[in-house]
Amino acid sequence: MAPLDIAIAGCGPAGLAAALLLHRDGHRVSLYERFEAPRPIGSGLMLQPTGLAVLAKLGLADALLAHGARIARLTGEADGRTILDVHYSALEGERFGLGIHRATLFAILHDAVLAAGIPIHTGSEIAGSVREGAQRRLRLPQGDSAPVDLIVDALGARSPLAGNGGRALAYGALWASLPWQDGFDESALQQRYRRASVMVGVLPTGRQPGSETRQAAFFWSLRADRLEDWRARGLASWKAEVEALWPATRPLLDAIVDPDQLTFARYAHRTLAAPAEPGLIHIGDAWHSTSPQLGQGANMALLDAWALAQALRQSGTIVEALAQTVALRRRHVRLYQAMSRWLTPVYQSDGRLVPLLRDRLIGPISKLPPVMRLQAAMVSGLVGRPLHPLGLG
Repeated sequence: MAPLDIAIAGCGPAGLAAALLLHRDGHRVSLYERFEAPRPIGSGLMLQPTGLAVLAKLGLADALLAHGARIARLTGEADGRTILDVHYSALEGERFGLGIHRATLFAILHDAVLAAGIPIHTGSEIAGSVREGAQRRLRLPQGDSAPVDLIVDALGARSPLAGNGGRALAYGALWASLPWQDGFDESALQQRYRRASVMVGVLPTGRQPGSETRQAAFFWSLRADRLEDWRARGLASWKAEVEALWPATRPLLDAIVDPDQLTFARYAHRTLAAPAEPGLIHIGDAWHSTSPQLGQGANMALLDAWALAQALRQSGTIVEALAQTVALRRRHVRLYQAMSRWLTPVYQSDGRLVPLLRDRLIGPISKLPPVMRLQAAMVSGLVGRPLHPLGLG
């Protein structure tokens, strides 16, 4: 295929990775970002073997490993019982997760984009797109963009290019980035639960570029309709509740002196029936968004970006390439969407029976080798063997 003019909407991990991959294949790529200066949103995340495989192909894995925190296991406790203890060592090969601050992932990808000379159009609040013959234009406040052969929508779950925002989930989470405190496992994502309505977690996220201070991502589950009540209660009351559930969090809580240090994240389940249209493809959360229980958002988006680049290399037309992209990713996306829908009530809901069964059953059976391997495969994103069809195995 001859080089294409491609507009990528969104400067998140999916958009930046797609820009690098497509630029390296010789396409003329431009990025569009609504902020005046591109910046990350959010706290920490887990890069899984799936996302790391794409970042390794981009030549960025060493930089990420130097700044992130290598994660060997995930643990969860409720009422003194261990109900979750997932070890990456249960998988074949040297598998691990990488806890990292979103700002670190953004900085490394963004620096690579700037080094490649890929133009970024900031202050571009995208309202939609319009077809113009075989091409498309982005709708922008300052006027439509130049026509392009392909628009890549990487604007996330609330993308104006994707229409329906999906089904909003009752529970979201408060997130904060805090200085790391001794007393927590530096190689584990640790969580504590009270039934399925309360969850607190600590994830090591390494250090940001230019800093030697290690950080942790701290999160607290909260129903979206109770956010204003949480604000009205005040920090002292909330801190007492967190500390009662997990006393070891006291040093972390001491670092929170202002409610604005906590960002509330909302989640939704949405899978587009048609993620590709003429001259337009949705990737990442713009195509498929879920609850965060399996921590796959950024990793799935990176796989989408890789699949698109691979399909464009192997196809004769844009129509064929978009169809191949969807075909390469559809099975894995559907599988993880289904697992996420099943797991959400287990860890974020108001029910009592489901968490009771979870606490009494999941812990004991998770010690069985086959279950250990299955849980590790689910968490790592490797259920369904997604890497092999993409040439990343």
